[in-house]
Amino acid sequence: MSSESRHVLLAVCGGIAAYKACEVLRGLQKAGCEVRVTMTADAERFVGTATFEGLTRHAVADDLYDYPETAIPHIDLAEWADLVVVVPATANVMAKMAAGLADDCLSTTLLAAACPVLVAPGMNVHMWQNAATQANLKTLRARGVGFVLPVEGRLACGDVGAGKLADVEDIVSAALAALDAPRAEKDLQLTRILVTAGPTHEAIDPVRYIANASTGKMGYAIAAAAARRGAQVTLVSGPTALQVPEGVVRMDVTSAQEMYEAAMAAFPGCDAAICTAAVADYTPAAPADHKLKKAHEHLNSIELVETRDILASLCSQKGERVVVGFAAETNDLLANAQAKLVRKGADLIVANDVSRRDSTFGADTSRIALVSPVGVTQRETRPLPEVADDVLDATRDLLRGRA
Repeated sequence: MSSESRHVLLAVCGGIAAYKACEVLRGLQKAGCEVRVTMTADAERFVGTATFEGLTRHAVADDLYDYPETAIPHIDLAEWADLVVVVPATANVMAKMAAGLADDCLSTTLLAAACPVLVAPGMNVHMWQNAATQANLKTLRARGVGFVLPVEGRLACGDVGAGKLADVEDIVSAALAALDAPRAEKDLQLTRILVTAGPTHEAIDPVRYIANASTGKMGYAIAAAAARRGAQVTLVSGPTALQVPEGVVRMDVTSAQEMYEAAMAAFPGCDAAICTAAVADYTPAAPADHKLKKAHEHLNSIELVETRDILASLCSQKGERVVVGFAAETNDLLANAQAKLVRKGADLIVANDVSRRDSTFGADTSRIALVSPVGVTQRETRPLPEVADDVLDATRDLLRGRA
């Protein structure tokens, strides 16, 4: 499917976040998608049809009997679309989808759609946590509907909690991944991959900790790409603000010791481990059990002890399995990566120079070098999803070599 032929139907529901559907639309258009829109009557109370018609140059489908482009909009649009994105999905529309109700143009089109459907809910925290909504979520997921789950934050009503519409960038990324999924080669089918990602937080006291600048973006991109390519993925994640990728099992940890225990427990059931996490090398020897008060508990120094080496430990137990490590360096990139490859006993080290703005922590791109016992392959700066596929291609080839 070429980018020019990607057809996305945006189904806009009646929530305060309806205005963000305009940003989702623009993001999809920038990625080369052709977008059309269907709306509920409630959605039009938040954003008028003229806005979407101006952006798409097509009429908005909001009436089954008065749509200028076809006499049967719910059928023709459902057949036209390669993907339907429901944003913001209200509790009401999720309930309709779960029950198979079709009483307006949007819900009738959803019922007629045979293409993938991606749902981005946005609603009050109590509505989201209601047992009925959670049951509908479970039902729709079991039917293969994709979700970009809401995040925690301050809601329009003033409540704070889960229910806030996910970031526009995350919704667009998930939509593009869903468009790619049908054509992606399932070359990692039946492969079980462990991915570690993010930083670790090493407690000084209950409110202070030692950490680093890792965001987890690279590890999450690898986990998402591996799942898309058919792998069974276990993601051991330090503290991040990222959403778990579709189809990935995430284990949340905080400290280096917790990450070590989770990774070592998961590894026996895996074929490969890809260690992207920026694990703290040191941790406070005796963290306080209460908040230290500056007035009378001066913190002039912190005694540190080394943490357990996750990468080396996995390598020592790998047998015929593949272990890939990462080396984030600011100088002597290749020399340090080659030394790490030998020292840890890894099959591959992915080296990146984090002093570069296009390859540092939190960037949406990376410039990596693949360092193996047989040589070095330098890649140019590319978006993280493409870098993730590079790493997975190398991992797949190593696995095939073992087989």
